[in-house]
Amino acid sequence: MTNRLADTLSPYLRAHADNPVDWYPWGPEAFAEAQRRDVPLMISIGYSTCHWCHVMARESFADPETAALIDRDFVAVKVDREEHPEVDSAYMAAASAFTQNLGWPLTVFTTPRGRAFYAGTYWPPEARPPMPAFRDVLAAVHEAWTVRRGQAEESADAVADALARAATSTPSDLPDVAAIAAAAGAIAAREDPQFAGFGGAPKFPVATTLGLLQAPLVRREAADAAAAAERALAAMAASDLRDADGGFFRYATQRDWTVPHYERMLTDNAQLLLVALDADDEPTVRGLAGFLLDTLRLDGGGFGAAQDSESWIDGARSEGGYYLRPVSARAGLEPPSVDGKVITGWNGLAIAALATAGAVHAEPSWVRAAQEAAEYVLRVNTDSAGRLVRASLDGAASDAVATTADVALLAEGLFALALATGQAAWAVFARDLLDTAIEGLDGDPLLAAHGIAAAPDQTDGDLPSGTAAVAQAALTAWRLGAGERYREAAAERVRGHAASALAQPFAHGSLLRVAAGLVDAPRQLVVVTPSPSGALAAAARRSDADVISIVTPSQAEAFADAGFTLFEGKGAPAEANAAERAFDCRGFVCRLPVSDPGEISRAR
Repeated sequence: MTNRLADTLSPYLRAHADNPVDWYPWGPEAFAEAQRRDVPLMISIGYSTCHWCHVMARESFADPETAALIDRDFVAVKVDREEHPEVDSAYMAAASAFTQNLGWPLTVFTTPRGRAFYAGTYWPPEARPPMPAFRDVLAAVHEAWTVRRGQAEESADAVADALARAATSTPSDLPDVAAIAAAAGAIAAREDPQFAGFGGAPKFPVATTLGLLQAPLVRREAADAAAAAERALAAMAASDLRDADGGFFRYATQRDWTVPHYERMLTDNAQLLLVALDADDEPTVRGLAGFLLDTLRLDGGGFGAAQDSESWIDGARSEGGYYLRPVSARAGLEPPSVDGKVITGWNGLAIAALATAGAVHAEPSWVRAAQEAAEYVLRVNTDSAGRLVRASLDGAASDAVATTADVALLAEGLFALALATGQAAWAVFARDLLDTAIEGLDGDPLLAAHGIAAAPDQTDGDLPSGTAAVAQAALTAWRLGAGERYREAAAERVRGHAASALAQPFAHGSLLRVAAGLVDAPRQLVVVTPSPSGALAAAARRSDADVISIVTPSQAEAFADAGFTLFEGKGAPAEANAAERAFDCRGFVCRLPVSDPGEISRAR
């Protein structure tokens, strides 16, 4: 048997390299083999820190008899969902036609052309009603393909056609203040009155939703909804969902935030850092920053994708056992492993969080870490033509293409880094990346080659959708004075999904936060000073504003020269004795500059 997974750039695929299953990685070779043999593809999708992926691997994929059935009747494909998110989303959308229990591991059976005709998640080795045994599933799917092939192909075509139709959207008007406040109120109505957060078990941090509830418009127009976000963060921070080292676990299996699912994701923790920053919760901010820097940061400066839920304790694999011990008792244990994939967009989230928090809390080491991560991603996560790719591992770039969300989230991180450092070059990098995202990126080439519709990336789950990420970065570019076309780019994306966002606000938190930013005139604070650590700069950093920039006169001129009009005319003081000045602007209309820190209003 050819071992095709050992040399891939995915820790998840490498972990399956010794399986007796004749795995193929995602690629044209698997499709060609399925067509040659005229058998279905069995596409198995997971990720390296997924507990039930580990379980199914041990129970079924490591079993020689089960592997023999797979190899006899199927071409087996193993996919890392974090490396190929478009593949995952396409097949997750297809799987929804066959099961309501969506998650990972995801197993999808497709025609040799890649069109799904059956799917499910975890199946045990022996039947556990209502779950059938995995071998029985394999036998039933094989029978369907050999005995009722026409029905299977007709079902696959119907699913593919329905997904292609779902990719279209109908533009509507921008939501107004009342509509956004009502959407926030609808989310708050789902608050758990006893334990905070939203809904019952399992209970997730939903950082994208919390971000909407913290928007200035919501704080002003729907204060009760904004308070629900503060209560959720406080409850999570004081619960078992947060480890003693400051990092948050993926979700709690119980309504009262107990019995966590112990994997820890870069996406959750980076976004929760900004949520805690907005909530002025300094202990949680510092704990999260410490977790990112001490646990997920890799040699070279990039951030790993996640930390596993499992580790070795006393010779056995234990889910959560490491975290259940006091910190003082962990010293002699091997910690759960970190998935070393440096994912472009996820690192963009970390760059934005650390740069912003480092500026607010005067922690230059956090800002330096954000800058080193940015330098790493721009240097390593590129192909031979200099285009961004999805991820890298150990300094080697993946051949998986970067998604629209990857590019836009990195752009937003670089905008935040520009504001934290005062270096206009980062904003120029960000604007260039944003332009490519606005123009549109090619999706996964193999999906396109086989006519498999990519699921539209329009809803915000554990991180912003591609649509919301582009809209947010465009809104930031406009606030910095990059031009009205960026505001229109943000507005166009909000209009395209406004109806569904207002109907299902919980699934569109990031997009609705952009909508709130579009109907509110931005507050922009620019402090021009030779002393970024002085009292005037400190007063600005404590203020509630959409843009806070502390720059030297030459840095202000560099921003202006690069086309960011917010900084025009602010570089050289009109009076020789005006050593430092603060410009408080509302919608680009700036008040007279002040030099007294007491004259900078903390509130909007």
